Amino acid sequence: MKIIIVGCGKIGTSIISSLVEEGNDVVAIDNNQAVIDEIGNIYDVMCVCGNGADCETLEEAGVSKAELFIAVTASDELNMLCCFMAERMGAKHTIARIRNPEYNYNNLNFIRKKLGLTVSINPEWMTAQELYNMLKLPAAVKIETFSGGNLEMIELLLKPDSALDGMSLIDLRRKYKGNFLICAVQREDRVYIPDGNFVLKSGDKIGLTAAQNEIQKLLKTLGIVQKSARDVVILGASRIAYYLAKRLLSSGNSVKVIDHDEKRCKEFADMLPEAIVICGDGAEQELLLEEGIDSTDAFVALTGTDELNILISIFAHSRNVPKVISKVNRNELAQMAMHLGLDCIVSPKKTVSDIVSRYARALRNSVGSNIETLYKLMDGSVEALEFNVSPDFKGMEIPFKDLSLRPDILIAGIIRARKAIIPTGNDMILPGDRVVVIASGQQMLDLSDILK
Repeated sequence: MKIIIVGCGKIGTSIISSLVEEGNDVVAIDNNQAVIDEIGNIYDVMCVCGNGADCETLEEAGVSKAELFIAVTASDELNMLCCFMAERMGAKHTIARIRNPEYNYNNLNFIRKKLGLTVSINPEWMTAQELYNMLKLPAAVKIETFSGGNLEMIELLLKPDSALDGMSLIDLRRKYKGNFLICAVQREDRVYIPDGNFVLKSGDKIGLTAAQNEIQKLLKTLGIVQKSARDVVILGASRIAYYLAKRLLSSGNSVKVIDHDEKRCKEFADMLPEAIVICGDGAEQELLLEEGIDSTDAFVALTGTDELNILISIFAHSRNVPKVISKVNRNELAQMAMHLGLDCIVSPKKTVSDIVSRYARALRNSVGSNIETLYKLMDGSVEALEFNVSPDFKGMEIPFKDLSLRPDILIAGIIRARKAIIPTGNDMILPGDRVVVIASGQQMLDLSDILK
């Protein structure tokens, strides 16, 4: 499928990498020749240096034959103009990155209709939502939701003293009667789609699915519950920090934001009068101690520098802050941070590339893909996909124990009439269901891909 991407910054490069990996025909546009040269050296893509809103540049990129056009430059307005031009010149679907908080829900609906935008994405808002979920369920290192929140998948890290250490999944189900399923396990650099004989070990990262209302009860039963973070310290007055602080304050949380930029601090104080805004260097340990980092429930590092986020998060971790989260965009630094004991890492570029990958994969299915949700789990080694069941699905009404599935495929959940079902061998897929599938080492375009 032909896809054009305008803007080759962190987000754009991540999207290019993901789409090339999935076998798409990608064209990259950027007005910086050095950036374009680097993209051309790294990825097998066509590169065009120019303005993504210029008709000659778009014509050179072949916009009339593009099935998907994505604009992710640093300017919201330029992204909208690029998509408007691309749509008028023949691009079938368009996606624009729109980040400014001033473009609220009503504005975006109007803009999408008038400009012919298919989708608008806001990486900062999406990342803030991910952070909020992690602060509300601090025991999890990652949380993904399906079907509007009816079913959740959480990633947990088994501590050295975990009660699950040395326990097989069969014994786990016998001992704990909760309605849940462990559907993926990462042990060091290897990922498993486990069967009942799989034995858990301390240090494993496990992916667990359960109904949303079952999660807290389940974690309590497993002895790994952790209270929701009430007092939160945020380092860096960024857009993500604004969206996160606003959401936390509306839920009754206490929020303190630290940033060295006086102008930005004044803006934050005006926009979020209920927050405590501190103007100072958050890299100074004395300042963090004075502002009560030892007594806070959570520390979130959201500066624009990955290295600073990691270093200050390590300090917060050393002060026994119950929940520490770092924003890290560079993959190699994220891996390093996890080896240093920081198990909660968020990456806006990964969040956006997941969304774009899902959309692109849906368009690739010639019969009209039924992919609703796609997440990359376990550091990208596993995919979790939510499908609508199409009427022609051949595995309908066959008990799972009799269904012939491809290797490294697991049906992790069914959503039926807004109710989450954790499947057993006697369950089956019915018309109208939504099905959550876990897949390792393969690319799925349709629910039928689970069958041999």
